[in-house]
Amino acid sequence: MGICFSSTKVVGSNSNNNNHHGNGNPATTVNRNRKRNTTTQSTATNPAAAVVSVHNDQRRKDDEKKKTKKNNNNQHSQKPKTTTITARKQVPCGKRTDFGYEKNFEKRFTLGKLLGHGQFGYTYVGIDKANGDRVAVKRLEKAKMVLPIAVEDVKREVKILKELTGHENVVQFYNAFEDDSFVYIVMELCEGGELLDRILAKKDSRYTEKDAAVIVRQMLKVAAECHLHGLVHRDMKPENFLFKSTKEDSPLKATDFGLSDFIKPGKRFQDIVGSAYYVAPEVLKRKSGPESDVWSIGVITYILLCGRRPFWDKTEDGIFKEVLRNKPDFRRKPWPSISNAAKDLVKKLLVKDPRARLTAAQALCMYTTV
Repeated sequence: MGICFSSTKVVGSNSNNNNHHGNGNPATTVNRNRKRNTTTQSTATNPAAAVVSVHNDQRRKDDEKKKTKKNNNNQHSQKPKTTTITARKQVPCGKRTDFGYEKNFEKRFTLGKLLGHGQFGYTYVGIDKANGDRVAVKRLEKAKMVLPIAVEDVKREVKILKELTGHENVVQFYNAFEDDSFVYIVMELCEGGELLDRILAKKDSRYTEKDAAVIVRQMLKVAAECHLHGLVHRDMKPENFLFKSTKEDSPLKATDFGLSDFIKPGKRFQDIVGSAYYVAPEVLKRKSGPESDVWSIGVITYILLCGRRPFWDKTEDGIFKEVLRNKPDFRRKPWPSISNAAKDLVKKLLVKDPRARLTAAQALCMYTTV
């Protein structure tokens, strides 16, 4: 989708009028010549009339001079006309759209603590007035949905959440509401924090192989479920996985499907989306599919096991070059002490050719532990 701008071109008429005055209008010139010819003929046959004609001609010339002087003074004294263009204010597409969601959010829920924010809105803790249950409410501002693509993104995210609801490792979708100003997406509340925070809290910022296996299996299950529905998450990273509770054995939940999209078999995405450290080579080449999710899980697995990113640079362009050209380092500590099975899994998830890379389902079937 694109942006269509309307522009109004204003052409001033003063220069055109001045040109007419300076060059003369051909029709007016012909008329003036005709008058002069008529006067000359009458004075030649009547001398007395000639005297009157001379006086009349002189008076006419004087009158014309006065009119010309008056007109010049008026032109100098008059203020130049200005043209004001009032641009019609564009009503955001979101404000003009009826999403078809329920309209009684305020009767059913109250908003509490702010949990986070994104491009179009904020996520809050919500309280169900009927039973006091705590939920997560993503409130999206319609006024910020300027273009139709923003509206379609919201509709698609709700559709995806509905499709995946019921899976144990996906944040559960409860309902969607709207009013004149907002769209409300009501979901399961996860209070255990992000996977990234747990990684950083670990000793040396890394998991044991056993603990990492539990996390990786849950992520692979999410990817396999998405791909089974013809979906690609497109932004798998530790920040987009939440723990249901603060318990150590809390289940992991995938969230934030704002960049996710449906894809038909054999088709490829041509846009570059995702987060730099986790983006797959084929995404940068503008021909990506479900395999890009598996690459992202491979990057996360590498981080879980050694506490470092497999591809790093100070700039985004530098990271992209690393992703396209270099291989992960398995020689530095702690990799020599990590099992061959774990290293083999990571290597097969991080194959640069998406056709040779493991699928999520294959990885789940082949490896019962990392």
